[in-house]
Amino acid sequence: MCDSNCCEPNSSCCPSEDANHAAQDAHRQEVRDAYGQVARAENNSESCGIESSCCGVSDDSAINRLISTRIGYSEEDLARVPSGADMGLGCGNPRAIASLKAGETVVDLGSGGGFDCFLAAHEVGEKGHVIGIDMTPDMLSKARNNAEKGEFKNVEFRLGEIEHLPIADATIDVIISNCVINLSPNKPQVFSDAFRVLKPGGRLAISDVVATVELPEEMRSDPALIAGCMGNASLIEDLEKMIKAAGFCDVKIEPKDESKTFIRDWAPDHNVTDYVVSATIEGTKPGGGCC
Repeated sequence: MCDSNCCEPNSSCCPSEDANHAAQDAHRQEVRDAYGQVARAENNSESCGIESSCCGVSDDSAINRLISTRIGYSEEDLARVPSGADMGLGCGNPRAIASLKAGETVVDLGSGGGFDCFLAAHEVGEKGHVIGIDMTPDMLSKARNNAEKGEFKNVEFRLGEIEHLPIADATIDVIISNCVINLSPNKPQVFSDAFRVLKPGGRLAISDVVATVELPEEMRSDPALIAGCMGNASLIEDLEKMIKAAGFCDVKIEPKDESKTFIRDWAPDHNVTDYVVSATIEGTKPGGGCC
């Protein structure tokens, strides 16, 4: 990242704003294409071509079930969602730290096939509401079909980027996300917009992949590792600064060393667990009696 004090804007050491936006758009398109491929492959019971455990294989797949139970979901959880919603795409269980309550409004950033949305819907009940946001049209179609199949009346899915949420200001009680924010080329904007849509006292409850040490350039530039939730992971201390800079208080990032047992399977030809680990990430928007 360019240091704003190192040079004049648009000089050779600092890319122009237009160039930066173009790079971010290209990054998002690569991720969108990769996860569109995941959704289409999963629908057709094919291999998705993305590294190991980063993608589902087929509807009702025993592999997806194994992945999800390894990262913190129960067999009861898996039985409560429509067939095909569990795509084996997570790195933890954000609901385990969300403490969802009946009647709350919840947003899932990068909702995929709708797995976490449907589980959240059971917890917030008929008077609650769950909104899934995903930038991949194929995933959105899959999630909406799953919602119809499971007759979920309190869940909706919207097309959008997690950096610019299609949600009104101060309307959300809880934001959850599972192994998605690491994919963003502009994480500070993700947390800034999350802060915008949360009500005072609203909460972040995220499971994501974080870097424990600086990743080598060959990992950061590898499209497969980026789409596989590893190559674009941010350092824990950098994430904490981003979240606090967005305005959140009570920020907690807790690495889960046990996650190395499944993360190493995502890219068996790389020593990824030397650099990344799954973590829970929490924060609260001031107000509403908190902070």
